[in-house]
Amino acid sequence: MHYQPPNDNLKCLIAPLDSNSYFARCHRDCIFRDSKPGRVPRGKSRTELAATSSIHPVFEVKDECSIIPVSSSLANTREVEKSPREQWKRRFDFLLSLVGLSVGLGNIWRFPYLCYKHGGGAFLIPYFISIFAAGLPVFLLEVTVGQITAQGGIAAWNICPLFRGIGFASLVTNFCLDCYYNVILAWALYYLFSSFTSTLPWTLCGQWWNTPQCDNGSGLINGTVATDPAAEFWENRVLGLSKGIEHLGPVRWDLALCLLLAWIIVFLCIFKGIKTSGKVMYVTATSPYIFMFILLVRAATLEGAIDGIRYYMVPDWSKLADVQMWADAGAQIFFSYSISLGTLTALGSYNSFHQNSFRDCLAYATVNTLTSLLAGFIIFATLGHMALKADLSIDQVAESGPGLAFVIYPKAIGMMKASPFWSVCFFLMLLLLGIDSQFAGVEGFITSITDFYPRLVLRPKLRILFVGSVCLACFLVGLTMVTEGGMYLFQLFNHYAGSRIILLTAFFECIAAGYFYGAKRIGGHMKKMHGWGLGVLPQVFWCVISPVFTLGLFIVSVVVHEEVSYERASRTEVYHFPQWSIIFGWLLAACSVIMIPIIMVFELLRTPGTFSQRLRTLSHHKLTGSQLMRLQGRKTENDSSASTDSSNSRRSKNGLTNVETQTKVVAKRFLNEESTSNNLN
Repeated sequence: MHYQPPNDNLKCLIAPLDSNSYFARCHRDCIFRDSKPGRVPRGKSRTELAATSSIHPVFEVKDECSIIPVSSSLANTREVEKSPREQWKRRFDFLLSLVGLSVGLGNIWRFPYLCYKHGGGAFLIPYFISIFAAGLPVFLLEVTVGQITAQGGIAAWNICPLFRGIGFASLVTNFCLDCYYNVILAWALYYLFSSFTSTLPWTLCGQWWNTPQCDNGSGLINGTVATDPAAEFWENRVLGLSKGIEHLGPVRWDLALCLLLAWIIVFLCIFKGIKTSGKVMYVTATSPYIFMFILLVRAATLEGAIDGIRYYMVPDWSKLADVQMWADAGAQIFFSYSISLGTLTALGSYNSFHQNSFRDCLAYATVNTLTSLLAGFIIFATLGHMALKADLSIDQVAESGPGLAFVIYPKAIGMMKASPFWSVCFFLMLLLLGIDSQFAGVEGFITSITDFYPRLVLRPKLRILFVGSVCLACFLVGLTMVTEGGMYLFQLFNHYAGSRIILLTAFFECIAAGYFYGAKRIGGHMKKMHGWGLGVLPQVFWCVISPVFTLGLFIVSVVVHEEVSYERASRTEVYHFPQWSIIFGWLLAACSVIMIPIIMVFELLRTPGTFSQRLRTLSHHKLTGSQLMRLQGRKTENDSSASTDSSNSRRSKNGLTNVETQTKVVAKRFLNEESTSNNLN
């Protein structure tokens, strides 16, 4: 179909780019006089046409090709088949989803300990520098890329096909985290169920899981060091801990049932998409703060609380010269912000185009930091009371990770009056903090795959089946971590799969978005989305500060790296992992980031042309027509699904789809402009 407007050199050609899709391409300089419908003019390659920068102003696009998809009776493309994308019903839903995803167990059991370990208040200096230099910029970048493309963690990186492997790297990391994170929730469920008793089971000796060395106090029993009943309950009753990773042993079926329950909860929260998860977030993202304030009031009234808070916050400025502190601060920010997992991109893809994501990201950063500080006050005020009662120093009770949540803090709760009530509050808080992080992470994983291969969710039943399959696969992997040696495998996943390797992925994200797609271009998109821009800040951060900072942190973290080990809760023994398990851990870490060069080589091999032509082609974005219209400020079915649904029936009677109608509207608008200009002349 050709159209020749009066007094203009513009021709409109609707030609099939491939056998499955049709595109309307408008071009001012090239006149397709010798071409036939459905063919590219002789002497013109598709690559040359795609690179053409002179576009008629009616399309409001400069320096990039304006492509608008239209349907055909023969078209069977992903974009045509795919139903309008879901969006958050309320603007506040997105902020809650960010809080639910990223405010989790790391804020409770890792941040307070890092503050104590690295000089109290002095740790806040590298912490805030890491936030503003890399954490917040990369966080905003991932959300913005998702909002621009309305695609999940894989398809969103079509903004730079050469680095499409970033999406696959994030997918692998996300899967590893999803597998082991729910094991923590299984432990929390076990402790929660065990709290519904008149006397907490980890406060007593003489149970079948206790050893002769068990003692409620501290001291020596028959010349040996006494062990605490809370530590014995954790290792002997809950974990059934074996001697090492070489002895995985049988599955602990009580823990396996708790793990199954955790995955059932996750499935019920996400099987219908963000329609259900968005509603659940209103409970899971807000109610933990109720329990936190209850526990804060209780902790502040305990004897010895001020001593614990002093250990937590009094700065030791000499620690600033310790590179380990800077590495820990950066790793904490990236893990706490859920960066380089693809989940932020997926959540951002459900935003409307004009959602103020910059405001939401700032609000989230504030909430995350305040939550971490609040959790620190709760934990160390309680530990101060515990140290006073046991006549120990804070050094002897302060701990990080599962040992803090499932040994030290339960022991401190056991010293309080009405201890079962406070135990229920604490483990409910842990469960709620963890469950929304988990189902948001799984939702991000599912969105990344279904946007890349949308046939999986053509019908609601297919989505339910696919979500169930993902949950089942993660559950089966998690079963290996609820065996008698499962804690050792958990430590490997926690130490290698989701730690420093995400810094390297974030570095490649900055390179791909900042240099190849263009930080200036993304800044322009943000100006259209928000109505105001950030000036040169995107170029400064995404091209210079953030990539340098993330790469530097990665190098430092590798230099100061210590191989994984496990200290038993009784503190009587430190288990050192065998060499083969350490190699497995590094392979686990590498299997994610290795996807970036693998996909890069794959794309280069399958792209025609010389090497320089391939690089040029893969460096140019491959956004779809609807994505380009979205960036031009025109509504698509994703931005106005409600109005689309109401008018679909009228359009279908005429055999027109939404995108074809939009193409006709653009052409009609062009004719009106031409007519007006002729009348004025």
